[in-house]
Amino acid sequence: MKKEDCIFCKIANGEIPSKTLYEDDYFRVILDLGPATKGHALILPKEHAENIFEISEEIASKALVVAKRMAINMTGKLRCDGMNLVQNNGEAAGQTVSHFHIHMIPRYHGDGQQINWVPGDCTQEELEDVKREIVG
Repeated sequence: MKKEDCIFCKIANGEIPSKTLYEDDYFRVILDLGPATKGHALILPKEHAENIFEISEEIASKALVVAKRMAINMTGKLRCDGMNLVQNNGEAAGQTVSHFHIHMIPRYHGDGQQINWVPGDCTQEELEDVKREIVG
């Protein structure tokens, strides 16, 4: 079900024009208007879910299949050196539109993008504590 005031619902369902790379019954893949690199695309489900916590398992699994197929196609056509798949959930994680989506960011040697994190340090005991906190 789409949400009436959601910009990504409107784009995914063809109400707002986009540079569409792929479309099926469940998704529309579009070029990002503010690309990190050449070919930066978004996988948008046509059904509204705010984030990973709300999306159905069926649509989540189909999204990864679309991402794989698009990554193979885009890598071949754009001759990129790699591909980041980025999926943010919540403002603290960098989500700016409250509609589940996956960024597909082709990577090129020397493209200047930094889609990384700084690895932290922890002890085996700290890891064990976190494990217990998560799984009991």
